[in-house]
Amino acid sequence: MGSGRNVAVFGAYGHTGRFVVAELRARGYVPLLLGRDQGKLTALAQAQPGLETWQASADDPAALDRALKGADAVINTAGPFASTAGPLVEAALRAGIPYVDVAAEIEANVDTFAHFAERAGAAGIAVVPAMAFYGGLGDLLVTTAMGDWTAADEVHVAYGLSSWHPTAGTLASGTVSSQRRGGRRVRYSGGQLEYHDDALPTLEWPFPAPLGPQSVIGEFSMADVVTVPSHLAVPEVRTYMTAKAAADLFAPDPSAPTAVDERGRSEQTFVVDVLVRSGDTERRVAAAGQDIYAISAPLAVEAVDRILTGRTRTTGVASAGAIFDAPDFLRALSAHLTVHLPLDMRG
Repeated sequence: MGSGRNVAVFGAYGHTGRFVVAELRARGYVPLLLGRDQGKLTALAQAQPGLETWQASADDPAALDRALKGADAVINTAGPFASTAGPLVEAALRAGIPYVDVAAEIEANVDTFAHFAERAGAAGIAVVPAMAFYGGLGDLLVTTAMGDWTAADEVHVAYGLSSWHPTAGTLASGTVSSQRRGGRRVRYSGGQLEYHDDALPTLEWPFPAPLGPQSVIGEFSMADVVTVPSHLAVPEVRTYMTAKAAADLFAPDPSAPTAVDERGRSEQTFVVDVLVRSGDTERRVAAAGQDIYAISAPLAVEAVDRILTGRTRTTGVASAGAIFDAPDFLRALSAHLTVHLPLDMRG
């Protein structure tokens, strides 16, 4: 083990990886720069002086073991996670250190729960998949909205994105996911993932002010359909995406994010509106911020910080809402995220 402050970042030179490295440094951690491309690692190290680089690919266990020697945790930001998550979790288990990733790929997250729950639990090592805007944030908001409920009939997570300029990593991961599904769509209904060819409905979602009602694509399933039911008794988890953002994502030649501030964030803004229903009672929580890729960095780094400082509720493979105190975690992100809670939920 290292000093307690060394955190390996696999895919450190990628779009999200750079945000993670910056967030780690801002919080006093020492990022270890890992990735497959030595040239890109060298360029990043020149921009981030004083940091170690380690060339390693997901298909080289020995290189991963060398790279993680002395690390206290690892954050995987390199997709497609169908290829990287399994080998990186294996390497983390060999090293005896916690693993966090930012995977939005539904099937990759299913694989992490299915393949590593028993081993990670037996070893007492935290493995937290989807600790990002998709999957992690939604799960924290849903868990907060549930409050003292142990079960609910339905969970709805609506994504109000002003636009969506996807990174190359997002597009590559989407291609892999589509191939794994044989081009079908996926939803979580009746307590299980279902693959289907049904057309996705378009409807209006009543986002809170100032965004207001927006046209959304229904059953636009994101990683929340894995994270939420992994620990909450909810048979129906439905996610929605603003129609404009979906059109941006699926444009013939989508443009990448463009930085507009000193932190490298794009002008994209978002609102995540969560509604849970049990019988005739509904609870609702919303969060707003800027840049879905940038916000993944404080989400992942806060997770690592809580794991390394013992502020967790369980070990093994666990989603954000299961392993962390969800309302407290969201409060810790107040510099990055505005959370709108009902009056009776404010602490």
